[in-house]
Amino acid sequence: MAIITISRQMGSGGIPVAHKVAETLGYTLIDGETIVAAAEAYGLSAEAVEEADEKPPHFVDKLDTKQILDLHLIELIILEYALKGNVIIYGRGGQDLLNEIKSKLRIRIIAPFEDRVERWAEREWLDPDRARYLVRKSDQQRGGFIKYYFDRDWDDPLHYDLTINTQHLSEEMAVQLICSAIKDSNLAESRSECKKKLNDLILRKRLEIAIISDGGIDPYLLEIKVKGGVAFLDGQVHSQEEKRKTIKLANNLDGIDQVQDAIKVVEYRTNPAEH
Repeated sequence: MAIITISRQMGSGGIPVAHKVAETLGYTLIDGETIVAAAEAYGLSAEAVEEADEKPPHFVDKLDTKQILDLHLIELIILEYALKGNVIIYGRGGQDLLNEIKSKLRIRIIAPFEDRVERWAEREWLDPDRARYLVRKSDQQRGGFIKYYFDRDWDDPLHYDLTINTQHLSEEMAVQLICSAIKDSNLAESRSECKKKLNDLILRKRLEIAIISDGGIDPYLLEIKVKGGVAFLDGQVHSQEEKRKTIKLANNLDGIDQVQDAIKVVEYRTNPAEH
């Protein structure tokens, strides 16, 4: 039940490589088009996907809450596709989302900045200065997205199993390297074990979505894990009512058989003079 995740720099040639790998292996490519096509079934519009997809937060509470909810829905789409097996997750923090899955190959596709600018200008028929701005902006957005949501340095090579510099290597060689690497026995994990982990990740994501959607629970300091149908709730909320609602949402979620509660209630100090 192998899974390939591809992290790419704009203009590095990641798009055609991903498509050719998918075609060669017979895998399903989960990219922006795939997510948009599935979005309506999850209550997402194409515009909402565009606004949340691989973007760092706005740091405006109302906008951030909606963006984070939409991001969780995008992640749910990715996880449910991954459950089917033999997929390529293109960008979107796929390797972080599947951190617990052993049978994944983490690919990074890069090229020098000016090479990428030239390629993007040619591909999109852009003025080079405009292409340079867009490539730099893309690097900043994607790097910021990974850092904020997954606390990881996007450029750290230790987070990838195979990094491919396309400055001189052809698309065909990049495809060949990836198709060979996915066969490595070190990536082996039984299909049943992988599906168990993915089902737990899906349940966790659905619970996170339910909590954010509630609107009356501050989700940012909650810690949620699901294993074998058991939800482990930790972290903190700001009232007994928030804690009660969180536990109720977990108990009511299909697929969760038991809830282990270790949530702490830490109330806001509304008036420092009273303390």
